[in-house]
Amino acid sequence: MAVAASAAPGALGTLQASRARLVAACCARLGPRWRLPGSWTCPRVDSTIWARGWTPAAGGAAWQRGYSAEVKTEDELRVRYLEEENRGIVVLGINRAYAKNSLSKNLIKMLSKAVDALKSDKKVRTIIVRSEVPGIFCAGADLKERAKMSSSEVGPFVSKIRAMINEIANLPVPTIAAIDGLALGGGLELALACDIRVAASSAKMGLVETKLAIIPGGGGTQRLPRAIGMSLAKELIFSARVLDGQEAKSVGLISHVLEQNQEGDAAYRKALDLAREFLPQGPVAMRVAKLAINQGMESLDICQLGYAYMITPQQKPWSLSL
Repeated sequence: MAVAASAAPGALGTLQASRARLVAACCARLGPRWRLPGSWTCPRVDSTIWARGWTPAAGGAAWQRGYSAEVKTEDELRVRYLEEENRGIVVLGINRAYAKNSLSKNLIKMLSKAVDALKSDKKVRTIIVRSEVPGIFCAGADLKERAKMSSSEVGPFVSKIRAMINEIANLPVPTIAAIDGLALGGGLELALACDIRVAASSAKMGLVETKLAIIPGGGGTQRLPRAIGMSLAKELIFSARVLDGQEAKSVGLISHVLEQNQEGDAAYRKALDLAREFLPQGPVAMRVAKLAINQGMESLDICQLGYAYMITPQQKPWSLSL
């Protein structure tokens, strides 16, 4: 081929000869089984090209990189109903590795749909929120997606995040956040909406929105003070400080801290142990206890309502001391 090209007269022959040498050099680097598509040779592609995520472009003129390893949107949230001795435990696994589990429109919609189904399922006893991605819990709102929104879209987007987090907080059964990695901004707000938080010592947590000249919009300004006290919550939000697992435990942000294991799921395993402890308890009592505790932070009225569920008709609620 190179000989035929070099025999062509004038500049055209020189151009063809150069092209022939370039094609030969590319094929030599790729290996003997590789061929480049186009008019010089017929396409012949080694099977490994598909495994690497390469796909043919329109018209077969060239090969381009495809991202076949990217998770499909329907797989961004995995809902698992555990069986056998774990029956009654449901695991919500966030699975957006390519976006650090950030909260996108689609993920928010999927979480809301899952929570809506779970809140009315009487067979559900405890819910664990975890990440399916090693080293990440949730990096907060998807800022790349948000940057593409118009100003009229940003407000509703933030409102949907807040509503979804509130839905998790209002679930009638115990919820546990298993933090095995990074939990920043909306990711920590998601964890704060759970009743109990456990984390690996290597995990990182913080409400860092003030670094972006905004404030936490998913309930963090209310739930963080309730968890660790107003003064310390202000300090952490004002400074946008990020805590590791040990520091988070020392200030009361999490209930348990564990050394991370080789599989990267130490917090999830501890959450599963806690959920198993809850299973033998009375399901109605668990729901009423959660309601009484949540509402009791602001008023004692619901505590009296909780006692009313347990007294006999002959007893008078106001005769019971709190």
